[in-house]
Amino acid sequence: MSKASASPLVGPRTTVRAFFVSDRLNTSGLERGDVLATTPLAFRVNENGVAILFRYGVVVLIGLNALEEEEFLRGLDKRMTGKFTRRDEEIAIIELAPEREDQIPPGGPICLQSLSAERLILIGEALAKSVVLARHEREVASVFDTTEPFARELAQSGRMRGSRRSILKNIGNALLVRHRVSGPVEVEEKPDVLWDKPHLERLYARLEDEYELKERSESLNGKLAVIAESAQVLTDIIDTRRSLRLEVIIVLLILFEVLVTIYQLAMGRHP
Repeated sequence: MSKASASPLVGPRTTVRAFFVSDRLNTSGLERGDVLATTPLAFRVNENGVAILFRYGVVVLIGLNALEEEEFLRGLDKRMTGKFTRRDEEIAIIELAPEREDQIPPGGPICLQSLSAERLILIGEALAKSVVLARHEREVASVFDTTEPFARELAQSGRMRGSRRSILKNIGNALLVRHRVSGPVEVEEKPDVLWDKPHLERLYARLEDEYELKERSESLNGKLAVIAESAQVLTDIIDTRRSLRLEVIIVLLILFEVLVTIYQLAMGRHP
């Protein structure tokens, strides 16, 4: 919920960076007097900056230089759970244009009528979702890269040569990515700030279009469905192999028992 509409930012142009830093980010206890919003947590940083923190591991910093950004992120290290060795980033430029309505020209900066806290939070929401989608898209692509050779061999020869361990490893990777991507980020849900400021819905709709949030989310969900099907197919192959081994073992045991019986009968006739 928004607490203030005044912005601490100054100047006609401002840089916004979103950092996907960890699986989870503990924001409890960071509330302070200069808070701009509580969901997500947004507050002033230094004289002219703004930080927006998302519990799913994204930090959006507005109006800070590179050194200030690094210093701020270091201060959050102990609050990160599952910190990434490589963090993903998304960048945007905001331009103050009081004479125009909020808009995003092709290839240009995000033009805002005012640098109000609510507008900054909406931009932070869009960038946070975009940077999360970017990481998940890369992870899903890596799963497709590892499962594609299995699928190609299965299509060409009708069987798969991979060991049980390698197949299980691929199933594990597929399920792990599916679990991460199906986490707490609800890309298609509208930000809470729009409940209090419905007149900003048009701005957020433009941000959604600019970063293709809905389209990317739908594409990702489609790929996750394929991953789930692939994991099921690999599991079925393992089960089939195991069943075949059991059947072979049973046949061998029966054959062995028959041979023993024949031998005993033969020995009984010729004492």
